[in-house]
Amino acid sequence: MALSIGAMAPPVSLKSKTAAGLADIELTRNRGKGRTLLLFVPLAFTSVCTTELCSISESIQAYNALKADVIGISVDSPFAQEAWAEKAGIAFTLASDFNREAAAAYDVLDNHFLPGALNYKGVAKRAAFVIGIDGRVEYAWSSDDPSQMPPIGQIRAALGA
Repeated sequence: MALSIGAMAPPVSLKSKTAAGLADIELTRNRGKGRTLLLFVPLAFTSVCTTELCSISESIQAYNALKADVIGISVDSPFAQEAWAEKAGIAFTLASDFNREAAAAYDVLDNHFLPGALNYKGVAKRAAFVIGIDGRVEYAWSSDDPSQMPPIGQIRAALGA
């Protein structure tokens, strides 16, 4: 079960890679300034994950207008994420949860990813969290089905759209 509404967002620091180099990404970096939308996805370069993050990228101005800091999170290395962002045109921060700390802290670590087909252990479930200005979870959604897209309308409503 994912981290519940009303819980304090865990203070997790992840790595990101851009042309400027490696950077530490504090998932609570927007506390006191605005809301944060955390989007956990299982794996970079996969079709559903790419579709999800590209749809958010196409609307990034709307999220910016809501003062929402959007962060995409997967267990891929920051170097793979950088290549993925460049290829797919993902226009917001991607953070590497290579050590699975964020997925564990938000209780969305999947140890039975696509059993029978891949049977991977240790990827993130597809999940979305809206963190309020006070650092508390205002919206939480996760799915055991990696092909299920998050309910964008509900997310935008939680952000005040």
